Amino acid sequence: MLVLLPPSEGKAASGRGASLKPESLSLPGLAAARAAVLDELVDLCQADEEKAREVLGLSVGLRGEVGKNTELRTAGTRPAGELYTGVLYDALDLASLEADARRRAAKSLLVFSGLWGAVRIGDRIPPYRCSMGVKLPGLGALGAHWRTPMETVLPEAAGNGLVLDLRSSAYAAAWKPAGEVASRTASVRVLHAQLVGGVEKRSVVSHFNKATKGRLVRDLLVAGARPKGPAQLVEVLRDLGYVVEAEAPARAGRPWSLDVVVTDIH
Repeated sequence: MLVLLPPSEGKAASGRGASLKPESLSLPGLAAARAAVLDELVDLCQADEEKAREVLGLSVGLRGEVGKNTELRTAGTRPAGELYTGVLYDALDLASLEADARRRAAKSLLVFSGLWGAVRIGDRIPPYRCSMGVKLPGLGALGAHWRTPMETVLPEAAGNGLVLDLRSSAYAAAWKPAGEVASRTASVRVLHAQLVGGVEKRSVVSHFNKATKGRLVRDLLVAGARPKGPAQLVEVLRDLGYVVEAEAPARAGRPWSLDVVVTDIH
């Protein structure tokens, strides 16, 4: 099983230990594309703080994030699983997993990134700020930049197993499973159901969508679940206590769509 995760804007304030070693990152087929983004991002942030802030979509209060990008090659690093600290990762709580579940996480979790393309949770990277929605002056839109190398690298990473896609739309733009890989891909959204005037209303609530996805991944890792495809995933999630509504694709070569319905959001 390969689980595709978005990153988080929230990150550990600083790295620790050795500086970045690009050659040590997983998915070496992305190396050239990573180098191109890294070079332009560092040059941009070193040359013009205000322009960099505008390109990165940062408020004046976040101008310090530009400074972090100037030091990407020399700053201390952390495993990606420690670096990301947002809602999804808080709920996933990798640090508290037992050894077996942690090993499963290292093999199956893949975090998408505007700067790195995609990394495994054990890959050591420095704190940075660069979302997939950024359009760099030279390379252009990062979602489009990553699309070509991802077309080769991601199917190889997926192997023959299930692909569980929990990415947000901006990160999903970097790679869209196609063909045979798509047929064993399940894309999940979380819906909050509540009664309004006696009628059930459903909505996507961002914070709780992320938290539920984090808990869902954690539960799969702890259970040691190994569903072979989307239909089996639905069964596993229901056994774990989730309310799941599944929609098989209308035609072959398309991902499955799964709705996880929650009434108690926290």
